[in-house]
Amino acid sequence: MFQKNDVVTVRIEHMGNNGEGIARADGYTLFVKDGLPGDLAEVKIVKAKKQYGYGRLMRILEPSENRVEPRCPLHQKCGGCQIQALSYKEQLRYKEEKVRGHLKHIGGFPEPPVLPVIGMEEPFRYRNKAQFPFGTDKDGRIVTGFYAGRTHSIVANTDCVLGAPENKEILEIILAFLEERKISVYDEKTGKGLLRHALIRKGFRTGELMVCLVVNGRSFPGADELADRLFAVPGMTSVTLNVNEKNTNVIMGTEILPVRGRTHIMDAIGPIRYRISPLSFYQVNPVQTEKLYQTALDYAGLTGTETVWDLYCGIGTISLFLAQKAEKVYGVEVIPDAVRDARSNAELNGIANAEFYEGRAEEVLPEMYEKKGIRADVIVVDPPRKGCDTACLETMLLMKPERIVYVSCDSATLARDLKILCAGGYKLEQVQPVDMFGQTSGVETVVLLSHKSTWKSTMLF
Repeated sequence: MFQKNDVVTVRIEHMGNNGEGIARADGYTLFVKDGLPGDLAEVKIVKAKKQYGYGRLMRILEPSENRVEPRCPLHQKCGGCQIQALSYKEQLRYKEEKVRGHLKHIGGFPEPPVLPVIGMEEPFRYRNKAQFPFGTDKDGRIVTGFYAGRTHSIVANTDCVLGAPENKEILEIILAFLEERKISVYDEKTGKGLLRHALIRKGFRTGELMVCLVVNGRSFPGADELADRLFAVPGMTSVTLNVNEKNTNVIMGTEILPVRGRTHIMDAIGPIRYRISPLSFYQVNPVQTEKLYQTALDYAGLTGTETVWDLYCGIGTISLFLAQKAEKVYGVEVIPDAVRDARSNAELNGIANAEFYEGRAEEVLPEMYEKKGIRADVIVVDPPRKGCDTACLETMLLMKPERIVYVSCDSATLARDLKILCAGGYKLEQVQPVDMFGQTSGVETVVLLSHKSTWKSTMLF
């Protein structure tokens, strides 16, 4: 039986769902952060349970043939990039096998039709959004960066290699201003301090930049002067405050206060332009998003006569793509600001066949089907990480659309939901993973399901 602080030499054999290495020491399973399959390493046990434990990588004796030199020197401390030391080719293979494994073991599909992952040409500097917490280091200096893995300790870093290059200049302007004005930063333990986070967004197609300061109050000292400095950054379009006075780990509140410029930025994916507010959900990787949405559109198989429901539609990103080829699209989203943006985006693009409803998908969909008789030829669903609500899945089965296109950021909950849908009369036709989150363990997946009533037809996908 191993104990805490024991040091063992192990060969890393596999990778877990969160990118951790998995090894065995005399039959004892160890989960090793930063360990890669093939590594022979000395590992210190930091937490020991009866059947398994967690280890820290102390020294690599023989590196994996797929280990590369990470671009970021802080990748082991920061909780953002779990697999930056793994070659990109192997990252894609790992993600494909992760999706396949979940579909087999959770979904019960013996041979799931999983295609190779659609990868990126450049798996760095792809993020159009980042949220930076502010705090103080052990010497009392104000810092910003990202949280260390599984903690709320800030790893100071103004230049994440996944983010837009402008982030560094913006953060350094804010840090300098805080020091000059002696403005306090938030302390989670006491609930005191003013500045909590800075949200930075960039429209990759438009070059427009947004800075939204999340504050523990309703004002920010010298906000106009700070806005002057921020607007010196090329592309700066929007500076706002977000009010969050609650003692919570939730990053943003619901109220946006304008400071300078617009309260939104513009961007485009393919031919569709979008208005993006601080609270809007918008995919963080615009290059891969176009590939993701095109796959969803292809899977929908639209001919111009279909009625389509887009559930968890956000600001209408997928809805407006679908509206190009559908007769009618109905979008459902719970966040009021996102629904307003979706309607504005439809008007902005001259799209008249898309209609948006505010509410929970699991409540709106049954009501529109049962009370108003609105049917669906195709349902597209892009739920949060937790997957679809049971009531939502049940209503989808009652509506019996010819095709369901399921877009997922969590292949485990995807597999769970697909098992229910396929038990209710659907067939798993195709699974296309898309790498939206290079250097991390995350993977997006698009799935096509067809109803049993269409199985005898000649479907070309």
